[in-house]
Amino acid sequence: MKQILIVDDSAVMRKVTRRILDGMRFQTSEAEDGRHALAACATEMPDAILLDWNMPVMDGFEFLKELRRLPNGANPKVIFCTTENDVAHIARAMHAGADEYIMKPFDRQIVQSKLQEIGLI
Repeated sequence: MKQILIVDDSAVMRKVTRRILDGMRFQTSEAEDGRHALAACATEMPDAILLDWNMPVMDGFEFLKELRRLPNGANPKVIFCTTENDVAHIARAMHAGADEYIMKPFDRQIVQSKLQEIGLI
């Protein structure tokens, strides 16, 4: 079973995302910010990460840069989940190592489509 880490400072967004992924039969875990997510990745590297951009403590962009420096940190597929729709913002995320992005709010169909695009399903 594929493991996906949900990283978002919003408990509501984590809950919604977890329901979507659980319904698709993924094993899920959660982190409330980039620092907690790095600790989770150091313990067990997930297959994929759904990553919020704007978070306190360590934002998604900083987390992504640190993740890619970890041993096996290049392996997880990373999908940014953001309300930012500026092309430069998205390009910056992709340049930093994101594999895809999803605009908030999203639904199961959008998540499933993105996971198919990155080869997770």
